[in-house]
Amino acid sequence: MPAVPLLGHYSRVGWIGAAPDADAGVRIRQDGEDIAAGGHAGLAARVTTALEPLPAFLAAADADRPVRIPLWGPWSLRLDDLLVTRMMEIAVHNDDLAVSVGASAPELPERAADTVVALLTRPARRRHGTSAVLRALARAERAPASIAAF
Repeated sequence: MPAVPLLGHYSRVGWIGAAPDADAGVRIRQDGEDIAAGGHAGLAARVTTALEPLPAFLAAADADRPVRIPLWGPWSLRLDDLLVTRMMEIAVHNDDLAVSVGASAPELPERAADTVVALLTRPARRRHGTSAVLRALARAERAPASIAAF
């Protein structure tokens, strides 16, 4: 299955603009609850196990290899683009988690922060227009109330 461009992925996903009680949101929350059911120690062990082979896998992987996540729909992303989506999700949900417990979000490594901000500005521009994004970033007095990407 041919891979769609990164922004093409975000134009296809069903969760953008969906209500919190829509199927996608319910499934995501249920999956999270299922994963968390083993408690902190169980989740930490799963993460450690998953991370162990990752450096060697990524070093040998073809960045252009199409990868399909069946839950997302009938399309693939290039491996590098898929990794960008995962980086963004980690960054956003790290912040969600920190806010939920009254803590500061951990700082992202510089390259990850640059990648995530670059990604989020693209759908924000598509949704709100370039002028709105420029004003939000450079002109607080003319900034719109929101330039949320999703």
